[in-house]
Amino acid sequence: MKILVADDELVSRKKMDKLIRSLGHNTIVADNGAEAWEIWTNENPRMVITDWLMPGMDGLELCRKIRQAEGSHYTYLIMVTSKSDVHDMITGMDAGADDFISKPFIKEELAVRIRAGERILSFQSRDIVIFSLAKLAESRDAETGNHLERVRFYSKILAEALVRSGKLPVQLDNLFIENIFLTSPLHDIGKIGIPDHILLKPGRFNDKEFEIMKSHTLIGFETLNDALKRYPKADFLRMSAEIARSHHEKFDGSGYPDGLKGEEIPLSARIVALSDVYDALVSKRIYKNIYSHDMSKNIILNDSGIHFDPIVVDAFLICEKKFIEISARFAEEKK
Repeated sequence: MKILVADDELVSRKKMDKLIRSLGHNTIVADNGAEAWEIWTNENPRMVITDWLMPGMDGLELCRKIRQAEGSHYTYLIMVTSKSDVHDMITGMDAGADDFISKPFIKEELAVRIRAGERILSFQSRDIVIFSLAKLAESRDAETGNHLERVRFYSKILAEALVRSGKLPVQLDNLFIENIFLTSPLHDIGKIGIPDHILLKPGRFNDKEFEIMKSHTLIGFETLNDALKRYPKADFLRMSAEIARSHHEKFDGSGYPDGLKGEEIPLSARIVALSDVYDALVSKRIYKNIYSHDMSKNIILNDSGIHFDPIVVDAFLICEKKFIEISARFAEEKK
Protein backbone atom coordinates (compact mmCIF):
# COMPACT_ATOMS: atom_id res chain seq x y z
CA MET A 1 0.00 0.00 0.00
CA LYS A 2 1.10 3.56 -0.72
CA ILE A 3 1.29 5.68 2.46
CA LEU A 4 1.81 9.44 2.57
CA VAL A 5 3.90 10.70 5.51
CA ALA A 6 3.75 14.39 6.46
CA ASP A 7 6.10 15.73 9.16
CA ASP A 8 8.17 18.90 9.34
CA GLU A 9 10.72 17.34 11.72
CA LEU A 10 13.50 15.70 9.68
CA VAL A 11 14.48 13.03 12.23
CA SER A 12 10.89 12.03 12.96
CA ARG A 13 10.02 11.98 9.25
CA LYS A 14 12.98 9.74 8.37
CA LYS A 15 12.22 7.39 11.24
CA MET A 16 8.57 7.04 10.14
CA ASP A 17 9.59 6.54 6.53
CA LYS A 18 12.08 3.82 7.45
CA LEU A 19 9.66 1.97 9.73
CA ILE A 20 6.82 1.99 7.19
CA ARG A 21 9.10 0.66 4.46
CA SER A 22 10.33 -2.07 6.80
CA LEU A 23 6.69 -3.14 7.11
CA GLY A 24 6.52 -3.68 3.36
CA HIS A 25 4.70 -0.52 2.27
CA ASN A 26 5.64 2.22 -0.18
CA THR A 27 5.93 5.77 1.10
CA ILE A 28 5.60 9.29 -0.21
CA VAL A 29 7.16 11.90 2.08
CA ALA A 30 6.21 15.55 2.59
CA ASP A 31 7.89 17.99 4.96
CA ASN A 32 4.80 20.18 5.47
CA GLY A 33 1.02 20.12 5.22
CA ALA A 34 0.78 22.12 2.00
CA GLU A 35 3.13 19.75 0.19
CA ALA A 36 1.23 16.75 1.58
CA TRP A 37 -2.05 18.22 0.29
CA GLU A 38 -0.60 18.68 -3.20
CA ILE A 39 0.74 15.11 -3.20
CA TRP A 40 -2.61 13.73 -2.02
CA THR A 41 -4.54 15.50 -4.80
CA ASN A 42 -2.20 14.05 -7.43
CA GLU A 43 -1.39 10.59 -6.04
CA ASN A 44 -4.55 9.71 -4.03
CA PRO A 45 -2.79 7.48 -1.47
CA ARG A 46 -5.20 5.35 0.55
CA MET A 47 -3.50 6.17 3.88
CA VAL A 48 -1.97 9.35 5.31
CA ILE A 49 0.12 9.58 8.49
CA THR A 50 0.52 13.22 9.45
CA ASP A 51 2.08 15.14 12.30
CA TRP A 52 -0.39 17.35 14.16
CA LEU A 53 1.84 20.42 14.59
CA MET A 54 3.38 21.75 11.37
CA PRO A 55 4.00 25.32 10.18
CA GLY A 56 1.49 26.72 7.71
CA MET A 57 -1.04 23.96 7.08
CA ASP A 58 -1.06 21.75 10.16
CA GLY A 59 -2.31 18.18 10.46
CA LEU A 60 -5.82 19.24 11.43
CA GLU A 61 -6.27 21.40 8.35
CA LEU A 62 -4.78 18.68 6.13
CA CYS A 63 -7.31 16.17 7.47
CA ARG A 64 -10.20 18.57 6.94
CA LYS A 65 -9.20 19.32 3.35
CA ILE A 66 -8.83 15.63 2.49
CA ARG A 67 -12.21 14.79 3.99
CA GLN A 68 -13.88 17.58 2.03
CA ALA A 69 -12.30 16.54 -1.27
CA GLU A 70 -12.12 12.75 -1.15
CA GLY A 71 -15.60 11.92 -2.47
CA SER A 72 -15.97 8.15 -2.56
CA HIS A 73 -12.20 7.62 -2.48
CA TYR A 74 -11.84 7.15 1.27
CA THR A 75 -8.46 7.92 2.80
CA TYR A 76 -7.48 6.50 6.19
CA LEU A 77 -5.94 9.30 8.28
CA ILE A 78 -3.59 8.71 11.22
CA MET A 79 -2.50 11.67 13.34
CA VAL A 80 0.92 11.64 15.02
CA THR A 81 0.92 13.75 18.19
CA SER A 82 2.26 14.21 21.67
CA LYS A 83 -1.19 15.44 22.73
CA SER A 84 -3.11 13.05 24.95
CA ASP A 85 -5.93 15.18 26.35
CA VAL A 86 -9.43 13.86 25.56
CA HIS A 87 -10.45 17.23 24.19
CA ASP A 88 -7.51 17.15 21.77
CA MET A 89 -8.48 13.69 20.58
CA ILE A 90 -12.04 14.86 19.96
CA THR A 91 -10.71 17.84 18.00
CA GLY A 92 -8.58 15.54 15.86
CA MET A 93 -11.43 13.13 15.18
CA ASP A 94 -13.74 16.00 14.33
CA ALA A 95 -11.19 17.11 11.73
CA GLY A 96 -11.38 13.66 10.17
CA ALA A 97 -8.61 11.63 11.81
CA ASP A 98 -9.32 7.91 12.07
CA ASP A 99 -6.58 7.03 14.55
CA PHE A 100 -3.70 8.47 16.55
CA ILE A 101 -0.08 7.52 17.22
CA SER A 102 1.64 9.01 20.26
CA LYS A 103 5.18 10.34 20.16
CA PRO A 104 7.64 8.75 20.57
CA PHE A 105 6.26 5.90 18.39
CA ILE A 106 7.63 2.38 18.00
CA LYS A 107 7.50 -0.07 15.11
CA GLU A 108 5.07 -2.48 16.79
CA GLU A 109 2.50 0.22 17.48
CA LEU A 110 2.85 1.63 13.97
CA ALA A 111 2.30 -1.84 12.48
CA VAL A 112 -0.91 -2.31 14.51
CA ARG A 113 -2.28 1.10 13.48
CA ILE A 114 -1.56 0.46 9.79
CA ARG A 115 -3.15 -3.01 9.89
CA ALA A 116 -6.26 -1.49 11.47
CA GLY A 117 -6.41 1.01 8.62
CA GLU A 118 -6.01 -1.73 6.04
CA ARG A 119 -8.97 -3.60 7.52
CA ILE A 120 -11.15 -0.51 7.28
CA LEU A 121 -10.10 0.15 3.70
CA SER A 122 -10.78 -3.45 2.75
CA PHE A 123 -14.42 -2.90 3.66
CA GLN A 124 -14.66 -0.62 0.67
CA SER A 125 -15.53 -3.31 -1.80
CA ARG A 126 -16.92 -0.98 -4.46
CA ASP A 127 -14.65 -2.48 -7.14
CA ILE A 128 -16.04 -5.95 -6.50
CA VAL A 129 -19.64 -4.74 -6.29
CA ILE A 130 -19.39 -2.69 -9.48
CA PHE A 131 -17.76 -5.44 -11.48
CA SER A 132 -20.29 -7.98 -10.16
CA LEU A 133 -23.15 -5.74 -11.33
CA ALA A 134 -21.57 -5.41 -14.73
CA LYS A 135 -21.06 -9.17 -14.95
CA LEU A 136 -24.74 -9.67 -14.08
CA ALA A 137 -25.73 -7.72 -17.17
CA GLU A 138 -23.06 -9.39 -19.28
CA SER A 139 -24.10 -12.88 -18.16
CA ARG A 140 -27.27 -12.62 -20.25
CA ASP A 141 -25.16 -12.48 -23.40
CA ALA A 142 -22.79 -15.44 -23.58
CA GLU A 143 -20.93 -13.94 -26.54
CA THR A 144 -19.39 -11.04 -24.68
CA GLY A 145 -16.83 -13.17 -22.80
CA ASN A 146 -13.96 -11.05 -21.48
CA HIS A 147 -15.41 -7.90 -23.02
CA LEU A 148 -15.61 -6.04 -19.71
CA GLU A 149 -12.00 -6.73 -18.78
CA ARG A 150 -10.78 -5.57 -22.16
CA VAL A 151 -12.91 -2.41 -22.26
CA ARG A 152 -11.79 -1.28 -18.81
CA PHE A 153 -8.11 -1.67 -19.70
CA TYR A 154 -8.56 -0.03 -23.12
CA SER A 155 -10.31 2.91 -21.43
CA LYS A 156 -7.61 3.28 -18.81
CA ILE A 157 -4.72 3.38 -21.28
CA LEU A 158 -6.61 5.83 -23.49
CA ALA A 159 -7.10 8.15 -20.50
CA GLU A 160 -3.42 7.85 -19.62
CA ALA A 161 -2.41 8.62 -23.22
CA LEU A 162 -4.68 11.68 -23.21
CA VAL A 163 -2.98 12.94 -20.06
CA ARG A 164 0.43 12.57 -21.69
CA SER A 165 -0.69 14.20 -24.92
CA GLY A 166 -1.56 17.52 -23.27
CA LYS A 167 -4.23 18.11 -25.96
CA LEU A 168 -7.23 18.22 -23.64
CA PRO A 169 -8.79 21.56 -22.67
CA VAL A 170 -9.28 20.17 -19.15
CA GLN A 171 -6.73 18.60 -16.85
CA LEU A 172 -7.24 14.93 -16.07
CA ASP A 173 -6.04 13.61 -12.74
CA ASN A 174 -5.30 10.15 -11.37
CA LEU A 175 -8.79 9.93 -9.90
CA PHE A 176 -10.33 10.27 -13.38
CA ILE A 177 -8.13 7.42 -14.63
CA GLU A 178 -8.98 5.28 -11.62
CA ASN A 179 -12.70 5.96 -11.98
CA ILE A 180 -12.86 5.19 -15.69
CA PHE A 181 -11.10 1.87 -15.04
CA LEU A 182 -13.57 1.20 -12.25
CA THR A 183 -16.79 2.30 -13.95
CA SER A 184 -16.37 1.55 -17.66
CA PRO A 185 -17.56 -2.07 -17.13
CA LEU A 186 -20.99 -0.59 -16.28
CA HIS A 187 -21.48 0.92 -19.73
CA ASP A 188 -24.09 -1.71 -20.70
CA ILE A 189 -25.68 -2.26 -17.27
CA GLY A 190 -29.01 -1.11 -18.75
CA LYS A 191 -29.19 -4.28 -20.86
CA ILE A 192 -30.60 -5.94 -17.77
CA GLY A 193 -33.88 -4.28 -18.76
CA ILE A 194 -33.89 -5.46 -22.39
CA PRO A 195 -36.08 -8.52 -23.19
CA ASP A 196 -34.19 -11.69 -24.14
CA HIS A 197 -35.88 -12.03 -27.54
CA ILE A 198 -34.28 -8.74 -28.53
CA LEU A 199 -31.00 -8.83 -26.60
CA LEU A 200 -30.15 -12.32 -27.88
CA LYS A 201 -31.52 -11.98 -31.39
CA PRO A 202 -28.88 -13.30 -33.84
CA GLY A 203 -29.91 -11.19 -36.82
CA ARG A 204 -30.52 -7.52 -37.47
CA PHE A 205 -33.08 -5.60 -35.44
CA ASN A 206 -36.15 -4.13 -37.07
CA ASP A 207 -36.88 -0.48 -36.31
CA LYS A 208 -39.07 -1.21 -33.29
CA GLU A 209 -36.56 -3.65 -31.82
CA PHE A 210 -33.70 -1.20 -32.31
CA GLU A 211 -35.61 1.51 -30.44
CA ILE A 212 -36.07 -0.90 -27.54
CA MET A 213 -32.40 -1.88 -27.62
CA LYS A 214 -31.34 1.79 -27.59
CA SER A 215 -33.27 2.27 -24.35
CA HIS A 216 -30.56 0.35 -22.45
CA THR A 217 -28.63 3.62 -22.29
CA LEU A 218 -31.44 5.35 -20.39
CA ILE A 219 -32.20 2.33 -18.21
CA GLY A 220 -28.55 2.20 -17.16
CA PHE A 221 -28.40 5.95 -16.54
CA GLU A 222 -31.56 6.00 -14.44
CA THR A 223 -30.40 3.05 -12.36
CA LEU A 224 -27.00 4.56 -11.59
CA ASN A 225 -28.33 8.11 -11.23
CA ASP A 226 -30.80 6.92 -8.58
CA ALA A 227 -27.85 5.53 -6.63
CA LEU A 228 -25.99 8.82 -7.11
CA LYS A 229 -28.90 10.74 -5.59
CA ARG A 230 -28.53 8.66 -2.45
CA TYR A 231 -24.74 9.01 -2.37
CA PRO A 232 -23.99 12.41 -4.00
CA LYS A 233 -20.31 12.37 -3.01
CA ALA A 234 -19.71 9.13 -4.92
CA ASP A 235 -17.87 10.53 -7.93
CA PHE A 236 -17.55 7.07 -9.49
CA LEU A 237 -21.37 6.79 -9.64
CA ARG A 238 -21.54 10.11 -11.48
CA MET A 239 -19.04 8.91 -14.08
CA SER A 240 -20.70 5.50 -14.44
CA ALA A 241 -24.09 7.16 -15.04
CA GLU A 242 -22.73 9.45 -17.76
CA ILE A 243 -20.92 6.57 -19.46
CA ALA A 244 -24.03 4.37 -19.40
CA ARG A 245 -26.11 7.14 -20.98
CA SER A 246 -23.69 8.56 -23.53
CA HIS A 247 -21.34 5.82 -24.78
CA HIS A 248 -23.44 5.46 -27.95
CA GLU A 249 -23.34 9.18 -28.75
CA LYS A 250 -21.32 10.11 -31.83
CA PHE A 251 -18.98 13.05 -32.25
CA ASP A 252 -20.98 14.42 -35.21
CA GLY A 253 -24.24 14.37 -33.22
CA SER A 254 -25.80 11.35 -34.97
CA GLY A 255 -25.70 9.02 -31.94
CA TYR A 256 -28.23 8.27 -29.22
CA PRO A 257 -30.06 8.77 -26.88
CA ASP A 258 -29.62 12.56 -26.83
CA GLY A 259 -27.92 13.39 -30.12
CA LEU A 260 -25.06 15.11 -28.30
CA LYS A 261 -22.27 16.53 -30.41
CA GLY A 262 -18.52 17.04 -29.88
CA GLU A 263 -17.57 18.10 -26.39
CA GLU A 264 -21.20 18.01 -25.28
CA ILE A 265 -20.51 14.30 -24.89
CA PRO A 266 -18.80 13.58 -21.54
CA LEU A 267 -15.12 12.79 -22.04
CA SER A 268 -15.49 9.50 -20.17
CA ALA A 269 -18.19 8.39 -22.64
CA ARG A 270 -16.07 9.45 -25.64
CA ILE A 271 -13.25 7.27 -24.33
CA VAL A 272 -15.46 4.25 -23.65
CA ALA A 273 -17.15 4.63 -27.05
CA LEU A 274 -13.87 3.93 -28.84
CA SER A 275 -12.90 1.15 -26.42
CA ASP A 276 -16.28 -0.56 -26.85
CA VAL A 277 -16.30 -0.36 -30.64
CA TYR A 278 -12.70 -1.53 -30.97
CA ASP A 279 -13.44 -4.59 -28.85
CA ALA A 280 -16.57 -5.39 -30.88
CA LEU A 281 -14.52 -5.17 -34.08
CA VAL A 282 -11.69 -7.47 -32.99
CA SER A 283 -14.05 -10.00 -31.34
CA LYS A 284 -16.24 -12.67 -32.90
CA ARG A 285 -19.98 -12.10 -32.86
CA ILE A 286 -22.91 -14.03 -34.30
CA TYR A 287 -23.28 -11.37 -36.97
CA LYS A 288 -19.56 -10.97 -37.84
CA ASN A 289 -16.16 -12.62 -37.84
CA ILE A 290 -13.07 -11.30 -36.08
CA TYR A 291 -11.51 -8.24 -37.71
CA SER A 292 -7.75 -7.80 -37.57
CA HIS A 293 -6.26 -4.96 -35.58
CA ASP A 294 -5.24 -3.13 -38.75
CA MET A 295 -8.73 -3.44 -40.24
CA SER A 296 -10.29 -2.24 -36.98
CA LYS A 297 -7.78 0.61 -36.79
CA ASN A 298 -8.71 1.77 -40.30
CA ILE A 299 -12.41 1.74 -39.42
CA ILE A 300 -11.72 3.89 -36.37
CA LEU A 301 -9.52 6.29 -38.36
CA ASN A 302 -12.21 6.67 -41.02
CA ASP A 303 -14.74 7.49 -38.30
CA SER A 304 -12.55 10.11 -36.62
CA GLY A 305 -14.64 13.27 -36.26
CA ILE A 306 -17.77 11.31 -37.21
CA HIS A 307 -18.22 8.61 -34.58
CA PHE A 308 -15.15 9.29 -32.47
CA ASP A 309 -13.49 12.33 -30.93
CA PRO A 310 -10.33 12.99 -33.01
CA ILE A 311 -8.34 13.63 -29.83
CA VAL A 312 -9.33 10.19 -28.50
CA VAL A 313 -8.42 8.63 -31.86
CA ASP A 314 -5.00 10.27 -31.66
CA ALA A 315 -4.58 8.78 -28.18
CA PHE A 316 -5.54 5.38 -29.59
CA LEU A 317 -2.79 5.65 -32.19
CA ILE A 318 -0.27 6.43 -29.46
CA CYS A 319 -1.12 3.30 -27.48
CA GLU A 320 -2.35 0.88 -30.17
CA LYS A 321 0.35 -1.67 -29.30
CA LYS A 322 -1.09 -1.83 -25.79
CA PHE A 323 -4.55 -2.44 -27.30
CA ILE A 324 -3.12 -5.44 -29.13
CA GLU A 325 -1.50 -6.70 -25.92
CA ILE A 326 -4.74 -6.34 -23.93
CA SER A 327 -6.73 -8.08 -26.66
CA ALA A 328 -4.30 -11.01 -26.57
CA ARG A 329 -4.13 -11.07 -22.77
CA PHE A 330 -7.90 -11.37 -22.40
CA ALA A 331 -8.54 -13.42 -25.52
CA GLU A 332 -11.46 -15.81 -25.43
CA GLU A 333 -10.70 -19.46 -24.77
CA LYS A 334 -11.06 -21.56 -27.90
CA LYS A 335 -13.67 -24.27 -27.55
